[in-house]
Amino acid sequence: MSTGSSPEAETETTTDPAAVRRHPALFRAVARRRNPPLRRTDITVTDEATVRRAVKAAALGNAMEWFDFGIYSYLAVTLGDVFFPSGDDTVRLLSSLATFAVAFLVRPLGGLFFGPLGDRVGRKRVLALTMVLMAVGTCAIGLIPSYASIGFWSPVLLICFRMLQGFSTGGEYGGASTFIAEYAPDKRRGFFGSFLEFGTLAGYIGAAGLVTLMSATLGSAAMTDWGWRVPFLVAGPLGLVGLYLRLRLEDTPAFQKLEEENGNGERVTGEGTELKQIFTTQWSRLLLCVVLAGAYGITDYLLLSYMPTYLTDELGYDDAHGLVILIATMVLLMLLITFVGRLNDRVGRKPLLMAGMGGFLLLPVPAFLLLKQGGLVAVSGGMLLLGLPLVCLLGTMSAALPALFPTPVRYGSLSIGYNLSTSLFGGTTPLAVTGLIHATGSDMAPAFYTMAAALVGMIAVACMRETARQPLEGSPPSVSTKEEAAEIVTSRAPDPKF
Repeated sequence: MSTGSSPEAETETTTDPAAVRRHPALFRAVARRRNPPLRRTDITVTDEATVRRAVKAAALGNAMEWFDFGIYSYLAVTLGDVFFPSGDDTVRLLSSLATFAVAFLVRPLGGLFFGPLGDRVGRKRVLALTMVLMAVGTCAIGLIPSYASIGFWSPVLLICFRMLQGFSTGGEYGGASTFIAEYAPDKRRGFFGSFLEFGTLAGYIGAAGLVTLMSATLGSAAMTDWGWRVPFLVAGPLGLVGLYLRLRLEDTPAFQKLEEENGNGERVTGEGTELKQIFTTQWSRLLLCVVLAGAYGITDYLLLSYMPTYLTDELGYDDAHGLVILIATMVLLMLLITFVGRLNDRVGRKPLLMAGMGGFLLLPVPAFLLLKQGGLVAVSGGMLLLGLPLVCLLGTMSAALPALFPTPVRYGSLSIGYNLSTSLFGGTTPLAVTGLIHATGSDMAPAFYTMAAALVGMIAVACMRETARQPLEGSPPSVSTKEEAAEIVTSRAPDPKF
């Protein structure tokens, strides 16, 4: 089965046509050896129960990762008071958001380390390691003494543990999306992939819900004094649960087959997993991944991370008010996201991605005008206008991005491209839009920033190829039933000649 272009295939296409005419049988034998007919044993028949366990392990682990990151986002104002006691509210908030962005600056380093490692030793082992590191970093933040207790060393420790969080997260999204994509049958990859972002929303909702409940119960003084620590300390038990679920599973069928081929000494389609080879052979796909993930990251972090801060700091809403509306918006997105996953399996990834990017090009201005109107109905309407295009991206991107790269370099390439983009664009979004607001004096700056990102994203979507219902490059077809496997073999069998 051909799973991608190779030097041999390119050589064959440039062979002298006259030589092919003189020795047709020889060239047919060479072509058959290089590209043997598909056999039933080449096709992966997935087990539904195993696929669901794999999806659950990846999604719950991802939920725990984003629960940890969400906590910091929703406590940004409180943490500014604890670790950056400045007389200027804007300086204090910018310092807190800058520390939020620090974690994203080291994410590419995590991607460079964990991604190629996952291609060498397996997806499962690396995902277990990232889970442990994230839990340790998050719990440690909850134990840091305040600035009032140890002065300068308090924000230094905060930055160090935020960097540990960012480093571990550098191996999370690329690994988790690869894990699900390689377990899922080809025709349902969008549906199963959507559960990864379902887990992201669950993590954000858990973080926002816990912060809202504690803020309403304890009050701002107690939250600043000690209450802010509790959400960070909860990460320890959650990390153990995620680690248990991930260690129970075998590695993906695609990676196991790759190991078998390497063990048998056969040539594997692809160029290996070394960083040099990734950057030299996958550079055009890496660039596409960076642009796609950048546009996606800006829209994602604007709504899910920055919006509570915007409502509170720029528009003067009560902390709990903004978080409750955001929680309601995210619950609605959770109800829609698997539907979007099924839909992109049916109609394709590109139409859904284009709809999401197009929505963020057209809707941010009316959305932010509604937010400025105030009142429950207007603010909810503004959040909904931003949430609907985002769910098109959330439900599709986790299936589209892994399919950009071949199996031998998928984890590494995706981790590097995605985390580089998230570092440059996604994680810096709260800091960038806050700076733009205060530089321009306009609280509509986030809308225009998002529109610019969406325009670039639409160009990137137009340049990508459609991958729905197709095998992953470098892997055999993956199907749900033996009957479907038999149909594929029959359909690809050469017609008999008499």
